Amino acid sequence: MSRPQVLVKRLAHGQGLKLPAYESEQAAGLDLPAAVEENITIQPGGIVMVPTGLALAIPPGFEGQVRPRSGLAIKKGVTVVNAPGTIDADYRGEVMVGLINLGPSAVQIARGDRVAQLIIAPVTQAELVETTDLPASGRGQGGFGSTGA
Repeated sequence: MSRPQVLVKRLAHGQGLKLPAYESEQAAGLDLPAAVEENITIQPGGIVMVPTGLALAIPPGFEGQVRPRSGLAIKKGVTVVNAPGTIDADYRGEVMVGLINLGPSAVQIARGDRVAQLIIAPVTQAELVETTDLPASGRGQGGFGSTGA
């Protein structure tokens, strides 16, 4: 399987930080670093935008998905507020990570901390076709919880 090539531009405040890398042979995500000059404190219930010091050129037909790091989420209650965040192939600005602290204690984010993971995934653009009727299905209009507990 060929790998899509993603161009990475390190911004001035990202100098000296490790580039995202797959931490194991079969890893799906690249860990994104915090490119902060000073520690950031996320209070319980607080939301912060964390710079990564990176801008990307993702190839057409792909997207970047910014997802929580499981250790940060499970151990400290910090997750990506808009998980998964989407980086479109035509976006060239800095990758920022919106974090929310759902835990009971304040959490410190320091320079270089791995704050989220980036997944590069294929995208399919659908063609929407307006209609007055939809085909029947077994579920019908059953909403939240209609398929079981």
